[in-house]
Amino acid sequence: MENSARPVRVAENINVEQFREEIFPCNEPVLLRGLIKEWPAVREGLTSPDAMVRYIKSFDQGKPVETIIGQPDIDGKFFYNDRMDGLNFNKKSMSIGRSMERILALRGQQKPPSIYIQSTPTHEYLPGFSDQNTMSIAGESASPRIWIGNKLTVQTHFDLKENIACVVNGRRRFTLFPPEQTPNLYPGPFELTLSGPPVSMVRLDAPDFDRYPRFREAMKHVVVADLEPGDAIYIPYFWWHHVHSKEDFNVLVNYWWNEANPALGSPFDVLLHALLNIRDLPERERNAWRTMFDTYVFEKHGDPMAHLPVEAHGTLGKHDERTRQHVRMLLLGMLSRQAGIRPPGKG
Repeated sequence: MENSARPVRVAENINVEQFREEIFPCNEPVLLRGLIKEWPAVREGLTSPDAMVRYIKSFDQGKPVETIIGQPDIDGKFFYNDRMDGLNFNKKSMSIGRSMERILALRGQQKPPSIYIQSTPTHEYLPGFSDQNTMSIAGESASPRIWIGNKLTVQTHFDLKENIACVVNGRRRFTLFPPEQTPNLYPGPFELTLSGPPVSMVRLDAPDFDRYPRFREAMKHVVVADLEPGDAIYIPYFWWHHVHSKEDFNVLVNYWWNEANPALGSPFDVLLHALLNIRDLPERERNAWRTMFDTYVFEKHGDPMAHLPVEAHGTLGKHDERTRQHVRMLLLGMLSRQAGIRPPGKG
């Protein structure tokens, strides 16, 4: 796969306006070279991992956070166990400072246990860190989260958010696939996941093409980015990404946000409802509903209500909060009856 992957686009000296006007609209990953090179945390990390740890510990309140721990035999590759009825790692609560001390103590070992602090809000667990280390080009709702570990591999997954990931310490390789490659990445279960979103079942270091033949097509669309301390990468909504942390000690800070109106809820819920109500219909009925979705949801044929007066649009027209709440109540009633639960408001 190394030979087939092309590098992502690189941009330098990016400000908020350039990001919003030139990068964000393109909907593709971009390596933001040197975006956070002036951070005090980056400068400390370039001095030594020990200096990096002392710097982060100066903000640590000692609150326990969920820490992922894998045995040496997984070689830093977090995944399912062989039976697919569980995961190949455990979780333990400990302070950020204690976890970092354990990581430092493991340096130099050929096959150490894997230790990973993931997605920890800095405002809550490292108050003051974000005041000294700022990044302004993310969305207004974005807040920083810190990720700390040793040599690790995070399996290919997607996020239902925009993402700017900043490498503070160590080096990381990001391998990315566009959303339309989803069927060629063979997603795993929805219920049993490594950490929220489904992951690809294909191991990038040793793809099994007999079991996952369509992955060859996904490889034609793969892009990679190698990040040094001070670099960042913009990962658009739903882009699949695989992350390999290359050093004995690695620190990343990321910013997630979503441009959609939060009142709309999660499209993932709609997918689950469609699996329940549409997937198992007879083929000709499914085809009819595919046309309905193309017409009314994806509007492939233009405005489906243009031929009707506005007052006749009803729930098929543009929604305000009152309309959205009305539709939710209709769905709640229908789902309650299907589940054998007395609908709300019924005596």
